[in-house]
Amino acid sequence: MPDLFSPFALKGVVLRNRIAMSPMTQYRSTDGKMGDFHVMLMGSRAAGGFGLVFPEQIAITPDGRTGVHCAGIYDDAQIEGLSRVTQIIKDMGAVPAIQLGHTGRKGSEQRPWEGKRQIAPDHPDGWQVRGPSPIPYGGRYTFPVQELSAGEIAELHRAYASAAKRALAAGFEWLEMHFAHGYLGASFFSPLANQRTDEYGGSLDNRLRFHREAMDAVRGVWPERLPLTMRLGSDDFNEHGVRFDDAVYAVGMMKEHGLDLADLSLGMNTDATEDLPFDRAAFMVERGARVRREVGIPVGVSWNLGLPAVADRVIREGLIDLVLLGRPALANPHWPVWAARELAHNDPFELLPQDWSWWLRNRPGSEGSHGLPEAGRRVGAGPG
Repeated sequence: MPDLFSPFALKGVVLRNRIAMSPMTQYRSTDGKMGDFHVMLMGSRAAGGFGLVFPEQIAITPDGRTGVHCAGIYDDAQIEGLSRVTQIIKDMGAVPAIQLGHTGRKGSEQRPWEGKRQIAPDHPDGWQVRGPSPIPYGGRYTFPVQELSAGEIAELHRAYASAAKRALAAGFEWLEMHFAHGYLGASFFSPLANQRTDEYGGSLDNRLRFHREAMDAVRGVWPERLPLTMRLGSDDFNEHGVRFDDAVYAVGMMKEHGLDLADLSLGMNTDATEDLPFDRAAFMVERGARVRREVGIPVGVSWNLGLPAVADRVIREGLIDLVLLGRPALANPHWPVWAARELAHNDPFELLPQDWSWWLRNRPGSEGSHGLPEAGRRVGAGPG
């Protein structure tokens, strides 16, 4: 039975362990381009032992960004910065992954520490947001939503394909499509946001048409030897929205269209939710295990998996295949090394680059002088 540190093979890619750095928006891009900050952030996590490293969601169009400071892959000029990121990840022994997405009606917003409110379309830093139906999200997102025409949907699918080509040129070896968190793909999936009467709305099959066509467009240009995965908003926690049974069906359908692994998360299509599980450890694991069992596809999940014993257990018990860590990866760039020491791995330092690991293994010193906490002590890694 594999454990947290067992290699994981998917298509022609092999991860050195089952630990992934989850995509997290950093608001550090200019004109959608990545720079030194992103090289530092992703390179340090790859050097710290993560097997798979994602930057943030990368927008397929300018209006697909969360805000003006977010990264994009809609222009060839953005390839250079992305290439620097993939190169450092590979140099440090990890696999570079990209998450393609479009924020839909939740775009055009301020940075979180500035209020995270939606910016007016006529503001220099704002734009007209688009979605499946002219229904504003509500709450902080108050401005009108432009309903996408069938022609505009086709343009977005072409943008997905173009973005996938650029991702390949930049050196990414794992591609994920972001259909969660209230963004465009999640909006098409949910009857809370999608009230269309054409072939993209109504029935569950119709509400998944956007996803099928987007995946077909990407699968047509993304090499078969490289993994194609999907983050799906699997539950809106609202009786009128997406329910988990819908997600199980959706993953099965996407598997028929070339999906290699399901990354399950939340719908987040409304603030009107019931019984949100944010305070429960590993709350997505049971759901992921059901999809893995019923659909017969590898599964990864995130959310509250930051304790090594928990992360290791869900792999050992065969519940999921991949642990995705967000906040723990920000809190501790060497989370995998810490986890290996907590779990009594026979050589935690083997996760590090050879030059680092040699010094840590071989230089004598007084107890604790290497700067690492004693194994078994609880440190502030935070929830997953």
